[in-house]
Amino acid sequence: MSLEQYHVTRLIKKQSHEMGDAIALEGFEMAAPWHQVSWQDFERISTQIALALIHFDLEVQDRTVILSQNCPQWTCADVASLKSRLSVVPIYPTSTFEQAKYIVDDASAKLVFVGDAGNYKMACELAGQCESITHIVVFDKSVQLQDKPNHYYLDDLIENTYSSNDLIELNQRLDDATLDDLLTIIYTSGTTGDPKGVMLDHRNIASMVRQHDQLLPFTSGDVSLAFLPLSHVFERGWTFYVLCRGGHNVYLQNPMAVKEAIVEVRPHTLCVVPRFLEKVYSAVQDKVIKAPELRQRMFTWAMSVGHKQSEVGQGRHKASLGLSLQWKLADKLVFSKLKQVLGGRLKFMPVGGAALDPNVSAFFQGIDVPVLCGYGMTETTATATCNTLANRVPGSNGQVLPDVEIKLGKDNEILVRGDTVMRGYYNRPEETAATFEDGWLKTGDAGRIDEQGNLFITDRIKELMKTSNGKYIAPQRVEGKVGCCPLIEQVAIVADGKNYVSALIVPAFEVLESWAKGQGIHYESPMDLLRNPRVIEHYEQQLVELQSDLAGFEKIKKFTLLPEAFSMEAGLITPTMKLRRKVIYNKYSREIDKMYAR
Repeated sequence: MSLEQYHVTRLIKKQSHEMGDAIALEGFEMAAPWHQVSWQDFERISTQIALALIHFDLEVQDRTVILSQNCPQWTCADVASLKSRLSVVPIYPTSTFEQAKYIVDDASAKLVFVGDAGNYKMACELAGQCESITHIVVFDKSVQLQDKPNHYYLDDLIENTYSSNDLIELNQRLDDATLDDLLTIIYTSGTTGDPKGVMLDHRNIASMVRQHDQLLPFTSGDVSLAFLPLSHVFERGWTFYVLCRGGHNVYLQNPMAVKEAIVEVRPHTLCVVPRFLEKVYSAVQDKVIKAPELRQRMFTWAMSVGHKQSEVGQGRHKASLGLSLQWKLADKLVFSKLKQVLGGRLKFMPVGGAALDPNVSAFFQGIDVPVLCGYGMTETTATATCNTLANRVPGSNGQVLPDVEIKLGKDNEILVRGDTVMRGYYNRPEETAATFEDGWLKTGDAGRIDEQGNLFITDRIKELMKTSNGKYIAPQRVEGKVGCCPLIEQVAIVADGKNYVSALIVPAFEVLESWAKGQGIHYESPMDLLRNPRVIEHYEQQLVELQSDLAGFEKIKKFTLLPEAFSMEAGLITPTMKLRRKVIYNKYSREIDKMYAR
């Protein structure tokens, strides 16, 4: 198929005709009619919304905003906007008013789709301060609308009757649509400064879909669980791919309920970030540690067999009948139970967003739940490189996509070129020019490429920390090692300009309190528990084990246990869970100073 045939709205329309009554969209634990939406209803609903957008006099390439948690309506509004040749600007539902206002003003967005009452309240405040906003459309019909013109329920727009002129205009726009149309402006959250609007066009998405087709075993009817935010390029790009392939997309409004949702939905795949896998891994390790010695030995034996069998599948270990029989026994006794916790029918899990610790990756490969680590960014329409079922190299981010090129530049910076690379930053020509070098996108990440073409991320160039001893520290590498501990929820290391590495650690309080109870430790408050010498000693012991393969200068020498998590509300992390280091260091300056006091 030519790239033109991969235009997202045309592919989705084709699937709608072919799939008919099959389920396209499902809202997990949502009420009718959004609990399940068939393909033919998806086509009807998105067309009706597109007609409404045209009826509202939105012109070609005007911007709509979607400010909502994940739900089927999110994708219906998204696809409807694209059908009417508009450009969609997603905003994280956890964003502050100031962040949302900056994006709306910068994009000059005209219409805002919102999810619940909280989103609607913010949209009303935005409409009062942002001149560009002309309409607000609400997904949740239980929300009480203000008595203002141009505020609507999405469900009402779907049931409205539109004029023949609106239909003529929509059909004309569909016919005129090209791959050069701007599909979306995604504002990168950024750990410093104002966010930048990444411009992705239909060519970017079409190329992404075509290239993923050549690499992944996703088939029509497969179920994917969308629990990462659709406002991020990773989940939204994957949702486009799932729908273009005739998949069944299940939307999780509350990401904290993912554990229960996986068991009930039993997805064939879902996009995850390393922290999700680290939590599963650490929970298993915690149970193994507490298990009787015989079960511990069985688990160790099973994992040894699993690792060998995984290597056989990759052609890196010799197959044998004995190993095959052992693997079947290990799967029956151990792995099948672990896989049931993840639904029992996962084909693979795409992983992105940060580096995944090789031990965590090896664990999932060993139990036969393939995790496919990839590398990319908003500016590359997510995936630039990825592991595949046939090529899974521990610690790597896989090989480059078929139609993408990568090379290493100065300081081993990863440079990317191809049809999935962004058009540029919206309203920022100077910053766009600075991000490219002879047509290659400069990623800001450093890496190495092995003889087989597998990419390994070595560090984030802009985030490298230099100690007062002249040693360079890659913080994410150290944090990834430490984050595998069941007792640790979050960690931020400190090293820049210091003579050794220290860390601010947010404990996993549920696990810690369980351990403390088993140890007979009495405490009156969380802070009392964190100051207990036995607790501090326990964390010291855990850090020694976790950092055993780090160089001496990389190891955390001192740490402070914090009673509160790093949160978006406090401005300490971005919506994609990246640490805002400067803000964290400023907030906890007193604690940091104590760790370096002589």
